[in-house]
Amino acid sequence: MGRIIGIDYGTKRIGLAVTDPLKIFASPMETVRTCNFESFIKKYSETETIEGFVIGYPVKMNNQASETVKFIDPFIKKLEKLFPGIPVSKADERFTSSIAFQTMIDGGVKKKDRRDKSMVDKISAAIILQSFIERRR
Repeated sequence: MGRIIGIDYGTKRIGLAVTDPLKIFASPMETVRTCNFESFIKKYSETETIEGFVIGYPVKMNNQASETVKFIDPFIKKLEKLFPGIPVSKADERFTSSIAFQTMIDGGVKKKDRRDKSMVDKISAAIILQSFIERRR
């Protein structure tokens, strides 16, 4: 059984999350520098079967694409070229960073540790992926 990878794309860092083999829940996996994503995901795919990607897609409150899609659309094309035949789904990522930050507070993460933006990125990826899983049910 394969896994689905959740992606919270950023121009500096990419937060990643992964489903369990049964695709019931999402877990934060890693935050990688954007320039290192391709080598990281290729290496990951050597040991795990990837069934799909879910990428957070920035949408404004009026449901129009935000300005940052100009960075995400080329990334999606590159991902589809790297992994032909593996579907790439877009998911609304509104408020995921705020939810991730609140999740860290609720989870008892110390204030000093909450400043770590890489933690927010991978938790955001998990939130994006979990909401995708729940919508599919």
